[in-house]
Amino acid sequence: MAPLSEQPDWLYLLRDYHETFGTGSSGGSDAIRSHRRRVREALNRVVQADPPILGRQPADKPVTAHLGRALDLAADGPLATMAATLRRLTGQFTWEWGYERVPRTLAQRYAYCELAGPNGPVHAERIVLGLVLLAPGTTYPQHSHTEIEESYVSLAGAWSENDAAVYAPGSLIFNKPQQAHRITVGERAPCLLAYAWLGPPARLAAPGMTFGR
Repeated sequence: MAPLSEQPDWLYLLRDYHETFGTGSSGGSDAIRSHRRRVREALNRVVQADPPILGRQPADKPVTAHLGRALDLAADGPLATMAATLRRLTGQFTWEWGYERVPRTLAQRYAYCELAGPNGPVHAERIVLGLVLLAPGTTYPQHSHTEIEESYVSLAGAWSENDAAVYAPGSLIFNKPQQAHRITVGERAPCLLAYAWLGPPARLAAPGMTFGR
């Protein structure tokens, strides 16, 4: 298992995340500003530790048929550099559902991919970075994360959380621990979100994901 420093594209990807959380406005929110700082600090610790790149078995899900289109759209957006790095690494991604029971319809329209965290490929204990891919017209049911604070950064597609607003590529949405949220996606394009989780190592290793009622 080669270390991070010997895998340039994985190292570039962490730097892309760091830049994404280091630039742009926090919208005047102290909570978001603090979250962004903690994500950057956790990323710095990962890079300094130079962890091994774990050899996870690549795996697709039905929704990954939309990944090429999502990356095409992201290439014209504000996170184009990250999109290009992701495209070079797609053959190494392990796409999952993460729930013990996934509704049949959602199983065709959703998957996530952990990029850094307790389950790798980049090993980290105090942060999880990953991607969520949603097909056009998808509703991702209400859910929450115990002890985990979460942010989504949009790479491609138009989407809404809790029917509050429409978010475009480049937007960052922050969810506090236990905050219930529901995502809907526009009808014309897939949605690709980069996410960051911060929380206790034991919880990040086994988040116990469940849907709300």
